[in-house]
Amino acid sequence: MGQKTHPKGFRLGYTETWDSRWYADKDYAELLHQDLEIRKFLRKQLRFAGVSRIEIQRAADKVKVNIFTARPGIVIGKKGAEIEKLKKDLVSIAGKESFIEIHEIRKPDLDA
Repeated sequence: MGQKTHPKGFRLGYTETWDSRWYADKDYAELLHQDLEIRKFLRKQLRFAGVSRIEIQRAADKVKVNIFTARPGIVIGKKGAEIEKLKKDLVSIAGKESFIEIHEIRKPDLDA
């Protein structure tokens, strides 16, 4: 049986970027589990919004989450109510100040 390489790992650094951009020495495992919990929470909350990918960036006491979605109106909600609720929930998960940025995918059929 041949040795198989993960398609994303094969392209990292060349045509693909990392899904999480941060560095930690001592509390790496804790931050990694927080990232996984944030992704799981957002996928569950935004399952009808056509979320393509979620990127997480950390710096000092801040967490920045980039959500790439085909339907940004569902994520934002009426007058930004949904996004404010998501921010409040992210603060409770991460325990730090959090920011959310929504990026629209113009042609979702071309995004794998």
